[in-house]
Amino acid sequence: MSSAISNERPQPDQGLVDIVDYVLNYKIEEKVAWNTAFYCFLDTIGCGLEALTYPACTKLLGPVVAGTIVPNGARVPGTNFQLDPVQAAFNIGTIVRWLDFNDTWLAAEWGHPSDNLGGILAVADWLSRTNIANGQKPLKARTVLEAMIMAHEIQGVLALENSFNKVGLDHVILVKVASTAVVGRLIGLTREELLNAVSLAFVDGQALRTYRHAPNTGSRKSWAAGDATSRAVRLALIAKTGEMGYPSVLTAPIWGFYDVSFNGNPFKFQRGYGSYVMENILFKISFPAEFHAQTAAEAAMQLHQQLKEFGKSSSDIARVTIRTHEAAIRIIDKKGPLHNPADRDHCIQYMVAVPLIFGRLTADDYENHIASDPRIDALRDKISCVEDAQFTADYHDPQKRAISNALTIELIDGTILPELVVEYPIGHPRRRAEGIPKLIEKYKTNLARVFSEKQQKEILTATLDYDTFLEQDVSQLMDLFVR
Repeated sequence: MSSAISNERPQPDQGLVDIVDYVLNYKIEEKVAWNTAFYCFLDTIGCGLEALTYPACTKLLGPVVAGTIVPNGARVPGTNFQLDPVQAAFNIGTIVRWLDFNDTWLAAEWGHPSDNLGGILAVADWLSRTNIANGQKPLKARTVLEAMIMAHEIQGVLALENSFNKVGLDHVILVKVASTAVVGRLIGLTREELLNAVSLAFVDGQALRTYRHAPNTGSRKSWAAGDATSRAVRLALIAKTGEMGYPSVLTAPIWGFYDVSFNGNPFKFQRGYGSYVMENILFKISFPAEFHAQTAAEAAMQLHQQLKEFGKSSSDIARVTIRTHEAAIRIIDKKGPLHNPADRDHCIQYMVAVPLIFGRLTADDYENHIASDPRIDALRDKISCVEDAQFTADYHDPQKRAISNALTIELIDGTILPELVVEYPIGHPRRRAEGIPKLIEKYKTNLARVFSEKQQKEILTATLDYDTFLEQDVSQLMDLFVR
């Protein structure tokens, strides 16, 4: 005997309501959040500019149909492209993520919330140019920072207690959800339309993590966020036409997200939405490396110097032990052949071997001409990881949010160097005062990769002062970065 399924339309899931009401109603007053968002913008743009020096990235950029220029379209920093907001979001999102050098959030799930700048900046620029064409006022840079804070918060709070990677989904689902919400607000969706848009993001097909893990690690991980943030723009625009949403997309039995993709488990929340994530975001300042290895690379740099002082080199190493946290072992503890740069920047052994040998770790060090040096693989084979339960606990502790790694080197002659422990990388909130000057230095270096000295000065004048930056028209700001 069958039981009929009710076809009465339910109220929207609370998970959707909380996101939408936060985006529409929350007022960001915390100065730390605004200041951090300002530095996050500069760093994210700089990361995108550095990516433009890599042909593997630039081959993906531009319009879908070569030569297309969209009237009032959005600019792509460091290029002369003027694109529709969906394609511009893909371009911007791709360049900022390409080198794994933009900000990071680590929790039950990890990710890079500044990936959302792809959709945010493309839409804000397109809206500004459209407004000007219609005799209206453009958006200000302040609006971009506000959207960044909110996107960071949505992505980061969802990540605190919910592991998407453990069910095989890539963290870019959170980019899509967060970008849809904040972009929807920018284009003026009503509350009902915004609920529809966010539901479309969850009901959408979600990316698998296949391209981030052995034996399939590949370059899609460098453009997956661009894909996600551009898809978010598309979904928000679809919702603006009045297209319906799916109110129980999360909770519907059998067919909802929880049952299909989350092992039947509802989302858990450690806190409500505010500005916590932006205030505590992790910047990648020293190394373009998967963040769980940042402190390991920092320790390796110090040990390289110690070896030199002892008259030794990497060739004198018998073995290296990395005491680390569970997430690092799960994601980047990797043996065997490494097939491409995407493979190498997700291998902790590689990211420790290179600084031990050369005293550096740059984006170029993942390329084939460096990776072919036989000393790297020889040293990788001598490096092993062991989990430290306290490091894992400190990683999840909301009061610490440590990313600890400890390296011990044993030399061929039997000498064991004192273990070197680094708990917090330079991009951590606990090291902000130390990190921000280096972040600005990184930004200036990246400007110099792309622009003439004259253009660099113009950009720095408009962007380095916080109050001046806030009042910039988005369209004028983006025009500064045209190459």
